[in-house]
Amino acid sequence: MAFEFGGGLNLVLATPFAAAVVAPYLKKALGHNSAWLLAMVPAGIFIYLCQFIGTVATSGHGVNITPIEWLPHYGIQYSLFVDGLSLVFALLISGIGTLIILYSGGYLNGHADQGRFLSFMFLFMGSMIGVVLADNLMTLFIYWELTSITSFLLIGFNHKEERSRRAALQALIVTGGGGLALLAGLLLMYHAGGTMEMSELLGKGDVLRDSGFYVPMLLLLLGGAFTKSAQFPFHYWLRNAMEAPTPVSAYLHSATMVKAGVYLLMRVHPVMGDTALWTTILPIFGGVTLIMGTWMSLRQTDLKLTLAYTTIASLGLLVMLVGTSNETAITGAVVYLFAHALFKGGFFMIVGTIDHEAGTRDVTRLGGLRHAMPFSFYAAVACALSMGGLWPFIGFIAKEEIYAGLIGTNAPALFLTLTAVLGNAMMFGAAFVVALKPFLGESVKTPKHAHEGPVLLVAGPVALASLGLLSMLFGDFVGAELLRPMANVVHGHHGHLQIGIGAVHVNFAFMLSLMTIALGVGFYFKYEAIRSTRGVLIRFLGEGPDSFFDIFIAGLVRFSARTARLLQSGNMEVYLAATFATIAVALLVPMIAFDELPDWPTMPDLYIYEWSTLGLAVVGLYALLVAKTRLTAIVSLGIQGFAVALIFLLFGAPDLSFTQFMVETLSVVIIALIMNRLSLKEHDKRPGPQIALDASLSILVGLGFCLLLMSVTQGTFDWHLSEFFTEYSRAIAHGRNIVNVIIVDFRGFDTLGEIAVVTITALCVHTLTLGTGRMARKPKAVSTHPVSLDEATSGQKGAE
Repeated sequence: MAFEFGGGLNLVLATPFAAAVVAPYLKKALGHNSAWLLAMVPAGIFIYLCQFIGTVATSGHGVNITPIEWLPHYGIQYSLFVDGLSLVFALLISGIGTLIILYSGGYLNGHADQGRFLSFMFLFMGSMIGVVLADNLMTLFIYWELTSITSFLLIGFNHKEERSRRAALQALIVTGGGGLALLAGLLLMYHAGGTMEMSELLGKGDVLRDSGFYVPMLLLLLGGAFTKSAQFPFHYWLRNAMEAPTPVSAYLHSATMVKAGVYLLMRVHPVMGDTALWTTILPIFGGVTLIMGTWMSLRQTDLKLTLAYTTIASLGLLVMLVGTSNETAITGAVVYLFAHALFKGGFFMIVGTIDHEAGTRDVTRLGGLRHAMPFSFYAAVACALSMGGLWPFIGFIAKEEIYAGLIGTNAPALFLTLTAVLGNAMMFGAAFVVALKPFLGESVKTPKHAHEGPVLLVAGPVALASLGLLSMLFGDFVGAELLRPMANVVHGHHGHLQIGIGAVHVNFAFMLSLMTIALGVGFYFKYEAIRSTRGVLIRFLGEGPDSFFDIFIAGLVRFSARTARLLQSGNMEVYLAATFATIAVALLVPMIAFDELPDWPTMPDLYIYEWSTLGLAVVGLYALLVAKTRLTAIVSLGIQGFAVALIFLLFGAPDLSFTQFMVETLSVVIIALIMNRLSLKEHDKRPGPQIALDASLSILVGLGFCLLLMSVTQGTFDWHLSEFFTEYSRAIAHGRNIVNVIIVDFRGFDTLGEIAVVTITALCVHTLTLGTGRMARKPKAVSTHPVSLDEATSGQKGAE
């Protein structure tokens, strides 16, 4: 049961987008110091969100924000929902976002486009906060796609470099494609659950799981989540996203974008999880991503790539844990997600500072920086201790909870436990490679004289590294007020969670932790050997999917080009044939497939003048078919229109008959004028097969319209519309001629549109005749083949 609270959140969440507008101007006025002022925006959001902590923790219920009506007829509204899950995510996004904005001020100090960069960062921040707080499914999807678009802008920030452009485009295509799958899955959720509000769908788990759409619904949702959270085989875009400036990487990997997929899986777990399909797909893909990511991280020399692969691995671990649908494992996932945001954000900023101040982030060209960069060294070691799961940092509690949730005696439990231990051990080794290799040992000459970064570069990593320890010191608050309510939302139970310095229990999970540490130390010392290994599997994991993306895009471009050449051949006859073939299929196939063909009517008794009119139409048709010149064919075509006008006149519609006479007369004159500019002496030189095809299409289209009209006339006539026009034409429009009133008043805008179409057509005809007239005046032999529209316009351009 939800309640109203915090209605100002809608306004507060608009502030990042407002900051995006003013950021370039503030940068121009204050320089890089504008970061101090701009950082107040996410800091203010963080402080505002803190008011929800006590309410959410004590009530256990979500907080519905007063929605803004959007498309109420379709159940679409701008609605927000705050519960334990969305609140922690929003706090991480805004809190870490504050430090990232400050860090960006120092990292891009002096960059000509720093204002534009900060604007993109705020757009990205607002989009991600919108994702985690959105209640309406369409609101969620729109913010979801905004994160893809804004990350495209950030990854491609250095747009003059081809690698950056490729990485940005790749991220947009992969995550955008997953977004389309997500949209289809959300629509199926709406269809099965009967509501667009996620807070209402959370109470309909049995309905969604028992729905006949459960399988496609789940697969589509996983498509969106896996692409966004870089699960194998979609992991390559996240590695290539390292082309972005380091502040983007730090924000992307710690609290935004890639965590959106995990958020989605956690959000829908109460209603989609704990099924055979869920507990099979997620652990398999998550486990593979975990092992692949950690192994590849140990093979990198670029510190950012090392961290990127460990992020991929961590996302795999989170997906695997959520996939177990085990309460303790999910609690471990929640704690690990929180710890990961802290140590990974800090780690990336440290690497960025090393690159900024030493001129390289290649681990083989670094060493002995602990004296030149002492604060960065402290922060790096603290982040590594938490990432490695060592006491007394919060990563230790996360690892203990993970192992406690995975331990079991059956084969799947043993497999997942082994996967987690091996993955965490390699992650331990990678963490200390990043934390120790650049700082320990003898000093190495670097491209730039290494020194500690300014306060804007150091404050963020030191703060995040310290929070890994402070979270344990204030474990009662972190566990009871933040992480336990979050875990309860995900697994759907009122579980327990103990966080603190004294939360150490010697049990089997603790023994697995010791094993992890021992293996991790081994991986650390074997780092150079692992980095030098080669093999087909390693090439496949590292470069295979990325190469496949290039092959896929190249194939897509070739397919598109060939399809365009096929469909856009430039031949008017092909276009007309395809159009009429489509019309014939649309008319005949449904009637035949659904057995709705009308009964063939008996021939009515006709008067002699009605037979004469019908005979006139037949004569005109015959004359058209046997015409030797284009002028004869044009005049014969007009006979058909005159016959129809006579029918209108005979059945008591003189105004309609008059209109038909005028239209047919003008049509004949205009077509004759056009053909006179081309060649009236030409006659139809189509080969026999072409004539047979065109005749078949004509007969099929004519038959289709005939059967459709017969079906309409054989149905029951609905008099409501006729009675409406009869009753109100005089009363409302003050007209006696009902037809005129309909055209001018009731369908006035429709008539205006038709007039506009006729006007545009007349202008096109004028241009065509003018151009072909100029072409005809040139002393040039007249072609003996029919002139196409393309040739005519080409001739016009040449003449001009």
